[in-house]
Amino acid sequence: MKRGITFEIPNEYGSFLWKVLTPFEITEFVWLSADEESYLVENKELREPLFPEEMNGMDSLFLRELLEENKYYLIFVNLQAYPKGKNPLHIETYDEYVNSNCQLVLLVVDSIYVTIYCKDKAKLEGLYQNAKLKGFNSLNYITDKNDTRTRLSV
Repeated sequence: MKRGITFEIPNEYGSFLWKVLTPFEITEFVWLSADEESYLVENKELREPLFPEEMNGMDSLFLRELLEENKYYLIFVNLQAYPKGKNPLHIETYDEYVNSNCQLVLLVVDSIYVTIYCKDKAKLEGLYQNAKLKGFNSLNYITDKNDTRTRLSV
């Protein structure tokens, strides 16, 4: 069974979270962020943190505008999407993810390595096709057989 996807993004400034999440309707969910180290970029210089602090229940319109309208540099990212009306609880393992309301986990490690877990198989396929269309490197599905990750955190 397909659990998610992995791929690599360029190690440069840009709006890569927006590019990655384009097929996933960001505004349909409540978002949780934790353990990030990523920065807004202004005049080719790193500025304030992209996510200034851990955010539980982040406004989806704010997140969409933040990701779409800014340039940023990603080092570590941990985003989790929950249905509106559900209380987002930070999850750290695949078992917790499976047994939670969390619908998507997006992790970025070392600026380039992206891992996405998505419960909705149609949305997962859309994320895969989007990554393929964008030309991201080393694109692969995460399956029950090849998933070696024990923690869903960065």
